[in-house]
Amino acid sequence: MPSTPVAIDLLIEARWIAPVDPDTLLCNHAVAVHHGRIVDVLPTAQARARYHAERRVSLEEHILIPGLINLHAHAAMTLMRGLADDLPLMDWLQKHIWPAEGAHVSPQFVLDGTRLACAEMLRGGITCFNDMYFFPEAAASAAREFGMRATIGITTLEFPTPYASDADDYIDKGLAVREAHLDDPLLHFCLAPHAPYTVGDATFERLLTLSEQLNLPIHCHIHETRQEIEDGLRDHGIRPLERLRRLGLLGPGFIGVHGVHLDDDEMELLARSGSHVAHCPTSNLKLASGIAPVAGLLSHGVNVGLGTDGAASNNRLDLFGEMRLASLLAKGSSGDAAVLPASQALRMATLNGARALGIADETGSIAPGKAADLCAVDLGGLDNRPCYDPVSHLVHVAGRESVSHVWVAGKCCVEDKKLAGFDRNYLESAIALWQNKLEVRR
Repeated sequence: MPSTPVAIDLLIEARWIAPVDPDTLLCNHAVAVHHGRIVDVLPTAQARARYHAERRVSLEEHILIPGLINLHAHAAMTLMRGLADDLPLMDWLQKHIWPAEGAHVSPQFVLDGTRLACAEMLRGGITCFNDMYFFPEAAASAAREFGMRATIGITTLEFPTPYASDADDYIDKGLAVREAHLDDPLLHFCLAPHAPYTVGDATFERLLTLSEQLNLPIHCHIHETRQEIEDGLRDHGIRPLERLRRLGLLGPGFIGVHGVHLDDDEMELLARSGSHVAHCPTSNLKLASGIAPVAGLLSHGVNVGLGTDGAASNNRLDLFGEMRLASLLAKGSSGDAAVLPASQALRMATLNGARALGIADETGSIAPGKAADLCAVDLGGLDNRPCYDPVSHLVHVAGRESVSHVWVAGKCCVEDKKLAGFDRNYLESAIALWQNKLEVRR
């Protein structure tokens, strides 16, 4: 006798599925989801026979991929999108961004800015972001409100801001927020010293101790500009990455952001130590910081993920754009058209980011046992046809506007390109108020 179908919450049927790990393409397959987790990936005909789903979603012209992971963001800075364009990093930071933050950053600023970022990221297929900013409780609240997965940074600087008075104050306040959210399955935390030029040795040493005690990643800007390296040589007699090595920070828990100016020895050091790099190609170009040596990092075996940086320096939170730009820059700068193929770009935007954050057992690929963090991309439109290689299309043809559905832990957050449970009127009013305040100060 035929067996009784197994009851599940959700069955998602797609023309194509790219599980990422393994690097293959499944045609006419389905993902079975129950209690927020993937229970099976199998041909659609078998899935219909084996499972009785409370809800079935049929995606006839779509490719289903893991939810994208934004490995480096300053989410609340979305409220400063376009505030100070066409400036080099230090002028941008010291003369425009830091003064604006000093005048306006508050819990409400971070809450509204992160809400805006979450709305943008979710609609673009991003299900998880690694944040570095002030007032982490507000950022955590926004992520929870939108149902996103997030790693919230315990941001640390030596100088005072409206959020904290000194390095110890930043750390203590951040740890208190972490303690309050230990039981939230969608929220993780990391230690986030801003950069070697804004954090002293004693603070780095304390953060390393906390990282080892609490098993928290360390997320830090590194070698973003030539000036940063020159200043490090002047002030410490060594390059910033070497300083971090001597302090003991490099290792499997270290995420170096940008890594634009790295020599071969430094790339080998990152690989040997098991450190990770968050590559932010658009921000690096827009601030004229340079082009990160991604082909070299990959050839050395460094795990490289993709980040958008903040919308103030990008000006989009768009990982489809980052995938395409990362692939093209790697090809153009290396002179090798085979470098960073589409499948590798997709892995950088998904599983590599999860590995860097220490959550690869939870998300980053489509596999039984993992959380159902999923993104459906519609390749059926005329601007996506003909389609010979759906994974190549993800990187080189489709954009975030092609994202139709997004699930986080099995919950549908975007359906038919619309955010679920989203109060658009409130957010638009809040954005207008912040824009007026920021414009008055300019």
